Amino acid sequence: MKKLILMLMLCAPMAMSAQKFGHVDAQSVMQNLPEFMKVRGELEAQAKQYDNDLKLMQDEIQKKVDNYEKSKSTMNATKQQEEEKTIQDLLQKFQQAQQDNQQAFQKAQQEKMQPIMTKVMTAIKNVGKAGGYVYIMDNASGIPYISDTLSKDVTADVKAEIAKMK
Repeated sequence: MKKLILMLMLCAPMAMSAQKFGHVDAQSVMQNLPEFMKVRGELEAQAKQYDNDLKLMQDEIQKKVDNYEKSKSTMNATKQQEEEKTIQDLLQKFQQAQQDNQQAFQKAQQEKMQPIMTKVMTAIKNVGKAGGYVYIMDNASGIPYISDTLSKDVTADVKAEIAKMK
């Protein structure tokens, strides 16, 4: 039994060295794709539109507040309460619009980026299968260290694979 364990311990390093590991900078691959640039432009335009819409709402609220402050002293109590309620309603609409815009933007981002991410993941899998890799990890996954001697950078291979997919 001891001999078997000793033999396994001696063979384990050889078995490990026969396995291939790779790493990739998926973010770099993605950012070089023309469809990524297109989607990024669309998302930036959508974000700018949302910002403009919110700015208009903010300006409208500010005008209401300014008008209220100027004419508050000449209003009766009922009119003051009506104006305050109007301002409160506008503030609530503004906050709701912010939340709605954020959710809509996140949904659009996810929908538009999903095909690009799928394309990159497919290319990584193809490179992994073709190259006989056991594991290909993404540099952005937070791994503090990746050995260049034990792991091959397959970023260029993935870019080439994507170019073949077109």
